[in-house]
Amino acid sequence: MIFPKLPALLMTLGLTTAQGSQFWSNTGTTAGWDTFTHEHEGTVQQVTNVVYKGSTALKMTQIYDPSYTGRYHSEAVKYNAYKKGDTGFYGFAFRLQEDWQFDPAQEFNLAQFIADFSDLGCGEDYMPGTMVWIVGDQLYTRVKYGDVCPTSSQQIRTFSNLKTVTAGEWHRVEIQADWQSDSTGYIKLWYDGEKVVEAYNLPTNVGDGRAFQFRVGLYANGWHDSGYKGTQGTRQVWYDQIASGSAFADADPAAWS
Repeated sequence: MIFPKLPALLMTLGLTTAQGSQFWSNTGTTAGWDTFTHEHEGTVQQVTNVVYKGSTALKMTQIYDPSYTGRYHSEAVKYNAYKKGDTGFYGFAFRLQEDWQFDPAQEFNLAQFIADFSDLGCGEDYMPGTMVWIVGDQLYTRVKYGDVCPTSSQQIRTFSNLKTVTAGEWHRVEIQADWQSDSTGYIKLWYDGEKVVEAYNLPTNVGDGRAFQFRVGLYANGWHDSGYKGTQGTRQVWYDQIASGSAFADADPAAWS
């Protein structure tokens, strides 16, 4: 299901929460998702012992294997989260394992919007657009724009070192985006209630108008892209209160149940 761009007035409201409506939500269960990615030894589990709110959460695990050369996704996937021209809010709560090893610094992705472009025949397949990740203990996000093909036309704007992420406790992320391929788009990101990104008048999507998925989960992309670092070969992240809607409160994990 694709939702149209909101009226101009609502887009200017920022944190104003009145008159919103949730597009979809999940209370940390394996029910209701379109699919899951759990590559190699990765798992996605519904648990009850570590939760943000309510009685359930999702536990994502990935395990490093030096003999394995593939990628390391453990994600819950929602199809048709947005397409170019849409505007919306997206949110989730996450918790890194208590003994998460931040040093040496390495990339671990926490959430992403992604679409399959393999039909274009230029060597691109599943291409992430906006992502939320950590490098060491620092929070990052990005937007991707330009043409998908040739792949050299793809451009990225990264927002770096936004906040320091701590292990063993729950954190909240909310994103508001106007998904445009020209300079009329915008993106905002909140971390634990603090707005850490607010960027206007920029492209936030590639030119192709197909729908993007929204995925939450652990993607240990650093292991694949830059090689294994450190001594912690098992990584775990919990997720809860994942949602999308037309107002901040629809996506804020603390605001709905």
